[in-house]
Amino acid sequence: MIEQRWALVTGVGRQIGIGAAICRALAADGVSICFTGWTNYDAEIYGGDHQGWHASFAPELHELGVDAFGVEVDLSDPETIAPLVASVLERAGMLSILVNNAAFSTNGGIDELTAKQLDNHYAVNVRGMALLTQAFVRQWPGTTGGRVVNMTSGQGQGPMPGELAYAASKGAVEAFTTSVAPALGERGITINAVNPGPTDTGWMSDELKTRLLLQFPMGRIGGPEDAARLVAFLCREEAGWITGQVMNSEGGFWRK
Repeated sequence: MIEQRWALVTGVGRQIGIGAAICRALAADGVSICFTGWTNYDAEIYGGDHQGWHASFAPELHELGVDAFGVEVDLSDPETIAPLVASVLERAGMLSILVNNAAFSTNGGIDELTAKQLDNHYAVNVRGMALLTQAFVRQWPGTTGGRVVNMTSGQGQGPMPGELAYAASKGAVEAFTTSVAPALGERGITINAVNPGPTDTGWMSDELKTRLLLQFPMGRIGGPEDAARLVAFLCREEAGWITGQVMNSEGGFWRK
C-alpha cells in the first residue's frame, strides 16, 4: 500500500449526503481527499445554498488531520475529466482511491421516457464514471493497493418502474464494474460497487419514511454513514482480496 493516500470522491454536494459521509470515513482512516460537486444541480434538485457548504467542507476534513480540497465540476461534460484529474495530481502526486459517487437522477416511467432523459443519466452515471476510472488506471503505477468503488442503487434487487432511465444507467455501472475487474486486478487495483439501499439524506418525505420503515427489519432507515463505512472498508488494505463485486448494504431491506 502507498503510505500517503489520496482519494477522489465525486458527487459531494450536501452536508448530509452519502458523498460527504464517504469523505469523512476515508479521512478518519488518514486519507487525504479531493471532493467534487456540481452545486448548480444540487440547488436545482434540493434547494438551498450548496455552494456555501461546499466551500466550507475542506476545513472540516482538515480537522481530521488530512489535506482536502474541493472542485466544482460538471461530470456530464467529458471534456472536464482530464483537467479534473490533472488538478488533483498536481496537488496529490498520485491517487490511490477513486469513489464514483456522482449521479444524475430524475423520476420517470415508460410513458415519460425520452432520449434526453436517457442521455442525461448516461452522461454522468455511466460515461463520467467510466472515463474517470480510465483516468485513475492510467495514473496508477502498477503496484498493489489501488481502489475504485462505484455507487449503484440496487436495481438488480428488484424493479424500479418509476426510475427507468436511472435504473438502466446504474445497471450499466454494475456491468462495467464486474467486467473491468480482471484488467484492473492485473494492475493492482480492486474495483467494487456498493448499493446503499434507501438512504435518508434529507430527500425523504415523512410519508415515505413511514412506509419504508416497515421494510427495514432492524427498525430504522439507512443513513449515509452506513454506506460510508462499507466504502471505507473496501478502500483499506484488508479488503485487497475483494474485487468485481456488487455489495448490497441495505440493513435487510425487503422489497414488496
